[in-house]
Amino acid sequence: MVETIEWKPEGVVMIDQTRLPREFSYVTCTSYQEVAEAIRSMVIRGAPAIGVAAAMGVALGMQQPNASMDTICDDLAGTRPTAVNLFWAIDRMKRLYASLDGKPAAEIRAALVAEAQKIKLEDIAVNQAMGRHGAELIPDGKTVLTHCNAGALATAGYGTALGVIRAAVEAGKKIDVFADETRPFLQGARLTAWELQQDNIPTTIITDNMAGYFMRQGRIGCVVVGADRIAANGDVANKVGTYSVAVLAKENNVPFYVAAPISTLDLTLTSGDQIPIEQRSPREVTEVFGVPVAPEGIAVQNPAFDVTPSRYVTAIITEKGIARAPYEGSLRDLAG
Repeated sequence: MVETIEWKPEGVVMIDQTRLPREFSYVTCTSYQEVAEAIRSMVIRGAPAIGVAAAMGVALGMQQPNASMDTICDDLAGTRPTAVNLFWAIDRMKRLYASLDGKPAAEIRAALVAEAQKIKLEDIAVNQAMGRHGAELIPDGKTVLTHCNAGALATAGYGTALGVIRAAVEAGKKIDVFADETRPFLQGARLTAWELQQDNIPTTIITDNMAGYFMRQGRIGCVVVGADRIAANGDVANKVGTYSVAVLAKENNVPFYVAAPISTLDLTLTSGDQIPIEQRSPREVTEVFGVPVAPEGIAVQNPAFDVTPSRYVTAIITEKGIARAPYEGSLRDLAG
């Protein structure tokens, strides 16, 4: 299993996902500022992985004398606005820190490191539980379509959407995967395809605008994607292009499943209209690996995420079970 991120004596070590699949290399962050930049620049990405990185960033920052917990948390929280796991992890670290008020500095620092490592291990266990629940939904002998990367690289390990696929394969189901390339950052072509290839799961890359073609042909048995934030009504924010896939799935009677941990739920939001959408650099659209592919000076829009209304979502797979419409009740029941 790919180990996306790790705490080591020299710092927070993570796979540099901007270099995959051409090069497998690691980045070592020796300060919380470097962790923040790694999140911002997508060296590490995926909602659960961002949460783990943020927790480790807090722990790393607090190792320094006279460190400010508020400053560290604010800087990390400002990196990417859509993925709620980022804020969930930071809040958890802040609560622990508050509970240790008055304790010796060494004890506080050690406790923060231990908590960050605990969050990582919990994430892997959550993904494996999610996989077991979701595997039963995957039709045997069919092709599964996924969008973006919601695998081990997007988590501490195993994956959310790809965890469901892995669990289905481990259960003996004969499936193959179509991976949307996922423009403009190509997470599907670069990361999902690489991960599944490592696991010897048959995978085919398609461009984002081919999904409807294959659905209409009857090639796709179901769609499984991850999520960066889920509102109380079941509206789902995920990598831009997910909404289009969901609409196509509905039109072609293809089940559309979302796999995400309970920590991705934001039950304070009544609908997806309230989810903040990150806007990223125009260069991600106008260039491919530094090579210009558009006219210089052209106007660009680059939202990193879109929101899929709950009416297009067949079920939401979590580590505590599967939620179905009406989501206002089923998600709250699972969240406890």
